[in-house]
Amino acid sequence: MHLQNIPSLVVFFLILTCIFPSSLMASDSVETAGTIIQVVVPAVAYSMTFVNDDEGGRMEFYKSFATTLATTYALKLTIDKKRPNGSSMSFPSGHTSAAFSGASFIQKRYGWEYGIPAYLAASFVGYSRIESDQHYIEDVLAGAAIGIISTYIFTDSYKETVVVVPFFGEKTAGLMLSGNF
Repeated sequence: MHLQNIPSLVVFFLILTCIFPSSLMASDSVETAGTIIQVVVPAVAYSMTFVNDDEGGRMEFYKSFATTLATTYALKLTIDKKRPNGSSMSFPSGHTSAAFSGASFIQKRYGWEYGIPAYLAASFVGYSRIESDQHYIEDVLAGAAIGIISTYIFTDSYKETVVVVPFFGEKTAGLMLSGNF
């Protein structure tokens, strides 16, 4: 990672903290952990673009994360569904959409070996929102879907390679397709 990237990381973390101020108001340990993890997962995804010196991935992250947030908050304002605790703007879960956006970016861009732990963390965020009476299951599922779909629209695999090799035998000819996805 280059030193000139550090200011970008600091700004990103500050923006996440401003977007998700509810982390200061969590009422129990599960809710608090979920609130923290919903910031950590996309922060790790973004940080991975610096660790891998992956400018293209960084641009894909910006697009996918911005689309996730815009879609989530547009739906929250439009639908304004009541939460299990009686407050407003339940659908979809913003915490869950942010966490799944980060997790699916990690998986799609850098592979399942990093994606599985990220998806487990994002799933915990969804669980924490239901457990703390902040959301219904459909709110969490919609948030997860928004995060994943937004990422899959904008993100390509970092090391996606497809090799097509012609081959010829005594009585055969063809193409061999090999891929790393």
